[in-house]
Amino acid sequence: MHKVAIVTGASSGIGRATAAILAEKGVRVYGLSRSEKPQDGVHFVPCDVTDESSVKAAVSRVITEEGRLDILVCCAGMGISGAVEFTDPADSYRQIDVNLFGADRTVRAALPTLREQTEGRIVLISSVAAVTPIPFQTWYSASKAAINSYAMALANEIRPYGVTVAVVMPGDIRTGFTAARKKNAVGDREYGGRIERSVIRMEHDEQNGLPVEFAGKIVAKAALSQYAKPLRSTGFVYSLLCVLVKILPARFAQWVLYQMYAK
Repeated sequence: MHKVAIVTGASSGIGRATAAILAEKGVRVYGLSRSEKPQDGVHFVPCDVTDESSVKAAVSRVITEEGRLDILVCCAGMGISGAVEFTDPADSYRQIDVNLFGADRTVRAALPTLREQTEGRIVLISSVAAVTPIPFQTWYSASKAAINSYAMALANEIRPYGVTVAVVMPGDIRTGFTAARKKNAVGDREYGGRIERSVIRMEHDEQNGLPVEFAGKIVAKAALSQYAKPLRSTGFVYSLLCVLVKILPARFAQWVLYQMYAK
């Protein structure tokens, strides 16, 4: 019996790469996104993760057609940048709504089936920024830190039902996410040009980062293994960075991040 997977945010970036790799592995993949971008082996289902009814309808359609669901991968996400002081609350709310509550809506729609089956795998996409909060990308970092906490707590809630949860924390990855980021330069004069310098540095790192296919392979591997570690990053350098942030004094870690992204 083929495994059945739902991948949100499957029209681009890590979601699209993950969907392709799962399909190559023989998984029957349903890609959920707002727009359809045809992909071999991936069945498109329209879905807006910020709309509760849209999410419920999409997940229900997959389960009705297949009679089961084995894997849920939540890749849908977006990013904003700018100084907290000058960020429109509507933008910060949307950041959290897409990245955190978008994943939560999808998880809640899938959980009844996964729990009743007494087996299943949920993979959420966080970021290294969850453990190394990036200045001038405060709300993005906060949304990803929330994903980590959400996933770790959820894992223990549903452990007795054979459903496991994992988080993948990508570092710098070359995707269209960079160009799609909503950049807000308001306040750059008051902040001495530091907002623009920070975003330029971040975008340079992203566009010189790991290929999206590499990240997709890591996410797909986590999705196909019930016993992969609950939190993992993409690549040795980022794994080392996450470890160092945990063991080094917080003041030193803050100083390093200041030198990299806020000076």
